Amino acid sequence: MKAVQQYLADHEERLLKKLETFLSLESISTDPEKTPEMEKAVRFLTDYLEEIGFTTVERRETGGHPLVYAEYKAPEPAQTALFYGHYDVQPADPYELWDSAPFDPEVRGGRLYARGASDDKGQVFMHLAVFEAMMQTEGRLPCSVKLLIEGEEEIGSKHLYPFLENNKELLEADFCLISDSGMVETGTPTIMYGLKGFTGLEVTLHGPDRDLHSGLYGGAVKNPAMAMAQLLAGMKNEDEVVTVEGFYEDVEALEDDERRLMNEAPGEDYPVSTGIPETAPEKGYTAQEHTMARPTLEVNGLFSGYQGEGTKTIIPSKATAKLTCRLVPGQDPAVIQDLLVSHIEQHTPAGVRADVRREALSAKAYKVNPDHPLIKKAAASYTEAFEKETVFVRLGGSIPVVETIDRLFGMPVVLMGFGTPEDNLHSPNESFPVSHFTKGMHALAHFYKQM
Repeated sequence: MKAVQQYLADHEERLLKKLETFLSLESISTDPEKTPEMEKAVRFLTDYLEEIGFTTVERRETGGHPLVYAEYKAPEPAQTALFYGHYDVQPADPYELWDSAPFDPEVRGGRLYARGASDDKGQVFMHLAVFEAMMQTEGRLPCSVKLLIEGEEEIGSKHLYPFLENNKELLEADFCLISDSGMVETGTPTIMYGLKGFTGLEVTLHGPDRDLHSGLYGGAVKNPAMAMAQLLAGMKNEDEVVTVEGFYEDVEALEDDERRLMNEAPGEDYPVSTGIPETAPEKGYTAQEHTMARPTLEVNGLFSGYQGEGTKTIIPSKATAKLTCRLVPGQDPAVIQDLLVSHIEQHTPAGVRADVRREALSAKAYKVNPDHPLIKKAAASYTEAFEKETVFVRLGGSIPVVETIDRLFGMPVVLMGFGTPEDNLHSPNESFPVSHFTKGMHALAHFYKQM
């Protein structure tokens, strides 16, 4: 282990330069004009994996952007790790808000600035650098490894899921390891042992067949915007409890031990970080507990009527709301959609007609027991590298591929992320702390050695 750590220390500057080469590739999956850059990213990965010494390195066509698959078989019986990551990145617009060019990586103030530095090229590269160090110092990896690195995560992974379905034998492993998440704060190692599920819909309330004069028709015609306000207000009560019938029916209870873990983790000062006057969690739960482990129903967008300057005295012909729910273990996204639709049908005010469009992308929640041996090994590896006790949290966000891997393969998924709240994911000036690059590689090396 000391030899691996020494190699990483001796070669850190070169490895950072190699990562910068990877980050300089504009692998924006949503932009067809960047397809040549996507191809360069695939070549970078396949060339590096072959250089490291993986016995199988393949480019897999998908009908969209290709996957990179690689495999290393340990010479002695050992566990098999399936590593998942992605090489595509978000668009960098608006470019004028970047302090340095998004695809011209730059280190300043102890951070590496570039699109993809944290999400997810930087974190993918850390694993590859660890594999290089192990092969160069020990001539082998301590366990068998399968890598699956896709190029469409930022656009919904449309072609990944059929690939997973059709290649169960190829991807079979003892556990899955993903580094596409972060820590609660810089320098505090964090195990994310749970993720929320996701579903949603869009509802439009239709009234008159055109906008009407509010003086001539007010009082005779139901205003769709007012009807929408009534409908949405009826979906929650003053205690932040969702009133949709059956919404909580299958929710897994939040045990006292988990509540303790969540509240022991460093908490965000929401008034400072968001500008709100105070938090508003569900009655009986702290803001951290609600964010991490209780289901939510949110209005993401409202559209109706005149949006310009001044006044236009109309009754709008329609009003639209976009709704999403973050789900917890036990809840089925399809069932939640059905419950929402039923609630809308039963509570749509008289005088308007409801039209509902269901969100196609949904995912169930995922949770692994924080006492699982693999989770304990990951926590110990974090603590070893960062010299600080690891905290345990559940993430309020969703990573659909995690639930899919759990469902299809029945293997535990270990989330070892190294990002920080200051990384500006999907925003201008995305960055990643160089200290996390260094310590994160040591944590990964320690974890793989335990296998």
